[in-house]
Amino acid sequence: MIAKIPVPIPIEDIRAANTRIQGAAVRTPLIPFSNDASAAQIFLKPENLQEIGSFKIRGAYNALAVANEIDLADGVYTASAGNMAQGVAWTARRMNVQCEVIVPDHAPQTKLDAIRRLGGEIRKLPFDDWWQILIDHRCDGMKGKFVHPVSDRDVIAGNGTIGLEIIEDLPDVDTVIVPFGGGGLSCGIASAIKAIKPDTKVIAVEVDTACPLSAALKAGYPVKVDYKASFVDGIGSRGVLADMWPLSQTVLDGVIVVSLEEVAAAIRLLAERNRLIAEGAGAAAIAACLTGRAGQGNIVCIVSGGNIDTRKLGRILERKNPDT
Repeated sequence: MIAKIPVPIPIEDIRAANTRIQGAAVRTPLIPFSNDASAAQIFLKPENLQEIGSFKIRGAYNALAVANEIDLADGVYTASAGNMAQGVAWTARRMNVQCEVIVPDHAPQTKLDAIRRLGGEIRKLPFDDWWQILIDHRCDGMKGKFVHPVSDRDVIAGNGTIGLEIIEDLPDVDTVIVPFGGGGLSCGIASAIKAIKPDTKVIAVEVDTACPLSAALKAGYPVKVDYKASFVDGIGSRGVLADMWPLSQTVLDGVIVVSLEEVAAAIRLLAERNRLIAEGAGAAAIAACLTGRAGQGNIVCIVSGGNIDTRKLGRILERKNPDT
């Protein structure tokens, strides 16, 4: 039976997760982002500085930290395009637990190499079969504890610790922009922030090659959308997961859709101005902010990860198409 996700995630869960992840996740700072084109005061939350290169270490560690020995006796597995896989593999290695990862067939080599380096065993599936695992919360033939990369209460609570840190460092934050993959990051952050400062807006961002949240908000319910694989591999899907929809439509204040060209430009700006390497999903929040559609005031952009293939990064910096 799939456990129902509370709406919103209780702040007590997030605060407990914050205690658990101490010593595992880095408490990332807020870094000012220089931008002459906007009157907004923009700050970056660089989760690409985590040991595994993304925020996923927070949710993965919290989910395994609350598990008991019986749950972990046969190891753990997850379904991930790369970053959650690294978070689970990193934590499993630290806890001396076997880890297997199911990835979609388009997963970037950089992330696959990292999974193997962290001790995770890899199994590839076609995207649709991989996506079905996220819907079913299981994979036939697999043993061990399944850590859902998105709709797991403990994973979302771990992600929500980012929201606690933002409020502590910038109490008068007006808007937080978060990349939307399945909603685990954005809804975790929003749950924390709304509990403490409910007037702060939390806005999701998607790319126009795969924008299920935008479609769902327009329709009033999750709908299937076209999905096109691109260098922005950390976000985008064929639809909002049914068990994440109630939480997403309740705690998020909207969505901004950006183009691949806008994301590539944001990657270049982060490298040139802040010396930060961001993957496509990690730069999406800055891309959204620079459209001007997030408003004014104090805006925090979540740089969710920096695990980008070096060849693709090179092509982006050279202003070439990274997907060719």
